Amino acid sequence: MTLTINLSNYARVTMTDFIKKDEIKNNWLLINAENAIVGRLAAYISKALRGKNKTQYTPHMDNGDFVVVTNIEKIKFTGKKNRNKKYYRHTGYPGGIKTTTPSILIKKKPDEILKLAVKRMLPKGPLAKKQLSKLKIYKGTTHPHESQNPKIIDFAKMNKKNYVSIN
Repeated sequence: MTLTINLSNYARVTMTDFIKKDEIKNNWLLINAENAIVGRLAAYISKALRGKNKTQYTPHMDNGDFVVVTNIEKIKFTGKKNRNKKYYRHTGYPGGIKTTTPSILIKKKPDEILKLAVKRMLPKGPLAKKQLSKLKIYKGTTHPHESQNPKIIDFAKMNKKNYVSIN
């Protein structure tokens, strides 16, 4: 006696097609960070670096885009984060913990604020380090990646909460 099962009454089994290494196409994106909110911008950039904005997202492959961010010195925080938020680092010596606020850090290293925010939104490991290297941050409006013809992303038009309105 043989048992046959009609599979048309059951859920279909589907396989996910993962992208191959030679099928990967990395695009270049250009974002103007003037008056942009740090957290919202970092969330968008981390998705683009991982490739989650593409239809062929593969978690174990570096399928993300290159992201160029300009005008980083004009980035903004909401609320009281500019005074109350703390960034910690350690010198490596006993008792060597140092703290700073965004208002101080934006004067010394404005690119470090966005880089830290994006880094903390990526998964940990060697793949995240490779994806973070695709983030290019520059002061002012000029950048050396004009020959790659980056696609301009209008971050302000995506959502009205993405930018701080100037009064």
